[in-house]
Amino acid sequence: MTAHAHLPTRRTARPLLEAFVRFVVCGGGVGLAAGGALILLAERVPLVLANAVITVVSTVIATELHSRISFRSERKGWRVHLQSGLTVAVSYAFTTAALLGLHAVQPAPSVLVEQAVYLSASAMAGAGRFVLLRTVVFAPSTAPSNTTGTAPSNAQSSAPSNAPVLAKPAVVIAA
Repeated sequence: MTAHAHLPTRRTARPLLEAFVRFVVCGGGVGLAAGGALILLAERVPLVLANAVITVVSTVIATELHSRISFRSERKGWRVHLQSGLTVAVSYAFTTAALLGLHAVQPAPSVLVEQAVYLSASAMAGAGRFVLLRTVVFAPSTAPSNTTGTAPSNAQSSAPSNAPVLAKPAVVIAA
């Protein structure tokens, strides 16, 4: 058996750029709304609690927007939200490490330096998150699955009728 050749897709430079712009607009819009909501909620509850609530809610909203708008994906469900949430946790750890590193090197940095480090780390974390969401969380399936349980029409007719049917193209190595 041979593997199906990898067919080129439309996921080239232009669609990649368009997806990135949609990602920035959706994520940035949710971020700005979350900032405003944090100010309003922090007047009623402790800041740490307000931040936790806003982070969870804004992550769920951003994940839905990224699924539907940024990546135009058909993937849905709690697994997608969990995977997206993990990318947020990694981003948080990255930006926190950058700030802790700054304070280890310079114990009293100016607000301007601190913001420069934070925004630079956030930009890098955002780019990394875009890559993970695009390639892992919302990645399109590589081949249509064969859910009927029958062999594809282009299968070799010499294959035994009781041979297992592979749902996705694969390279089979006989020993």
